[in-house]
Amino acid sequence: MTDEAKTSEPQAGPTVSVVAPGDGETIVLGTTRMRVLEDGSHTGHRLGMTESVLAPHTPGPPQHRHARHDEGFYVLSGTVRFTVGDRDHDATAGTFVMVPPGAPHTFANVTDQSAVMLSVFTPDLYVQYFRDLQSMTADGGALTPEAGLRTMSRYATEPATDVA
Repeated sequence: MTDEAKTSEPQAGPTVSVVAPGDGETIVLGTTRMRVLEDGSHTGHRLGMTESVLAPHTPGPPQHRHARHDEGFYVLSGTVRFTVGDRDHDATAGTFVMVPPGAPHTFANVTDQSAVMLSVFTPDLYVQYFRDLQSMTADGGALTPEAGLRTMSRYATEPATDVA
């Protein structure tokens, strides 16, 4: 062994992120409770992931399109209605929905039971959008449609006004 090898400090490797049940940042938006599992800080901002609990009869956001990120949804329990253009898809536990940039979409829980889903964002761009929305309503105020649209636009997202 060389003298250099004997005295050099070990190199740190990649850091593994572990988010245990009940851990992670919580974001509450109306009747949806999100838990941030990965905000991009451990993935070089290539990936973000949240777990969302949608209360019964939770309306979704207006149908919209993302220009700069893919969004995937995996339903863990309950049923989530995804609307893509003019088609509804009732996704039950075990269903995965992948939405590429440019595809109009929204989701809602139209049932009497809570629904839980994982959402994946590549890149992580949209995690900060949810933080911004929560900050805007932190004082108990309502989110106006205009403020919501301005916030969407900061994250390369726009309403899909050409579909139902």
